[in-house]
Amino acid sequence: MTTPHFAIRPETPDDAAAIEAVTVAAFREAPHSSHTEQHIVRALRAAGALAVSLVAECDGELVGHVVASKVTLSDGTPGWFGLGPVSVLPAWQGRGIGSALVEACLARLRERGARGCMLVGEPGYYQRFGFRSLPGLILPGVPPEYFMALDWGNEGPRAQVAFHPAFAATA
Repeated sequence: MTTPHFAIRPETPDDAAAIEAVTVAAFREAPHSSHTEQHIVRALRAAGALAVSLVAECDGELVGHVVASKVTLSDGTPGWFGLGPVSVLPAWQGRGIGSALVEACLARLRERGARGCMLVGEPGYYQRFGFRSLPGLILPGVPPEYFMALDWGNEGPRAQVAFHPAFAATA
């Protein structure tokens, strides 16, 4: 498969419907998905909680999307964000678009002074970006091997993590 030429840019208000379609399609066959990712993105947007929202576009077609939002740590440590959902249309998966979206999102977070980023995801995929389980961070109800973080500070916080309430959205 050849790597397509695509551009990554910030989301605009006109992108909302296409982002929702990409997100639904990307997670439709995902075995570990609750299939609520599109609702999460919509709720984050409605709450004004999209710290970073980027799309990948190829020949005028939106083919991928990534978001980051602030998370709350029980010890009060500021400057941490949650990454995801990351969505790429199935026909475009495996071509570097998801990786480029993740890297661009992480770069934006670092530019704005983020201390770290965390996510729930497949270790085999996200470890390539430096994500790993940090023993001091706990997300209740999630196995530690799937809850990973990327710490840009000197020492990782020791805290329980809460993602934005939008992550509970189901409709």
